[in-house]
Amino acid sequence: MYFMSNDSRDSLYDHYRLLLGLREPWEVREVDLRVGESRVTVSVDWPKGEKPCCPDCGARCDIHDHAPQRSWRHLDTMQFETVIVSRTPRVDCSQCGVKTIRIPWAEPRSRFTLLFEALAVETIGACRSLKQAGVLLSLSYDQLQRIMDRAVQRVGVDEKSFRRGHGYASIITDLDESRVLEVVENRDGEAAKALFDSLGENAGKIHAVAMDMWPAFMSAAATKAPEAVIVHDRFHVSKYLNGAMDSIRKSESKELSSQGKDYLKGTKYLFLRSSQTWNEDHREMFQVVKDLSLKVAKAWAAKDAFSEFWIYRNRGQALAFFNNWRRWVGRLKLAPLTKVSDMLKRHLDGLLNYSMYPVTNAASEGFNSKIQSLISNARGYRRFENLRTAILFHCGKLDMCPLKTQ
Repeated sequence: MYFMSNDSRDSLYDHYRLLLGLREPWEVREVDLRVGESRVTVSVDWPKGEKPCCPDCGARCDIHDHAPQRSWRHLDTMQFETVIVSRTPRVDCSQCGVKTIRIPWAEPRSRFTLLFEALAVETIGACRSLKQAGVLLSLSYDQLQRIMDRAVQRVGVDEKSFRRGHGYASIITDLDESRVLEVVENRDGEAAKALFDSLGENAGKIHAVAMDMWPAFMSAAATKAPEAVIVHDRFHVSKYLNGAMDSIRKSESKELSSQGKDYLKGTKYLFLRSSQTWNEDHREMFQVVKDLSLKVAKAWAAKDAFSEFWIYRNRGQALAFFNNWRRWVGRLKLAPLTKVSDMLKRHLDGLLNYSMYPVTNAASEGFNSKIQSLISNARGYRRFENLRTAILFHCGKLDMCPLKTQ
């Protein structure tokens, strides 16, 4: 049993009041140290006779009653888990009615102090998964998820209702800042409009939007950001061209294999690469295919040549190049490549806009890789809301420190 003088006790209480950052008239009433449980419980009270302020209007009011006792996890004291407990006063305001006053150590409805949430935000951001963060902080998955939810909401991104879809997610990114602004489920017209709606009045300030040739997104951009120039993304164009070329390679490889010829065996990734990344073995392999005048070599040449289109900063020059390239593709008479050429022709304005607004979705492609890592590390997400929170938490460059709200 430990005995403590009144002076020592008062000194200890003042010590914890300073550690907790409590301002008068809040006071520490009791400190309960349980060595066997490695736990310190600090009881905090609002003193009798003091009138608190209404949390809504700020008027000084009489105390109506006290809310039931609650607890908040705080930063550990040495190796001891530290918990604050208190019965928060409720005021009787003539203007606003009965209201629970604000407490200085935590946000409403949180079970953690602001300092602990700040530590948790940093820890989650530094860990590969919530499981790792949970081990370090001794918190469950659900507790960490609620901290992430509050961190994302804290910066003014509203919660939304998400429909059950087919596993698709659409994101809108700030290309200048290289950060995710919002995430919605699905990739239809409603999803696209929701992305632009999330920008509020800022949607009218957008100069250019880099996007795929997805009709729903183009329509939403024209409606929600009418002043913005639509720029079709070069990475998606490259994906379409690679897809056409690979289709030709597969068909030709199958045809040659039936004749006992394996000229195209092991060449898949050779043709999907840029010639700038080839080593000497790659060049020799391509030369064999080229000398045989195979269809895939011609398709690759057309695909590789289109990269020059993105160099032009004059719309007229870009148009002249495109027309020449399209005539070349027509002479090749390779159906998959012709199909892509026709699609590019239908979206020519968006392609030519690149000459004036050379913006791409390279950042979004990078985010896709990071998002896949988040999904993999979490072993999937059962709820889309949790995936959205994780994406905004890790890719939104949000200022999520709770202390800055005070």
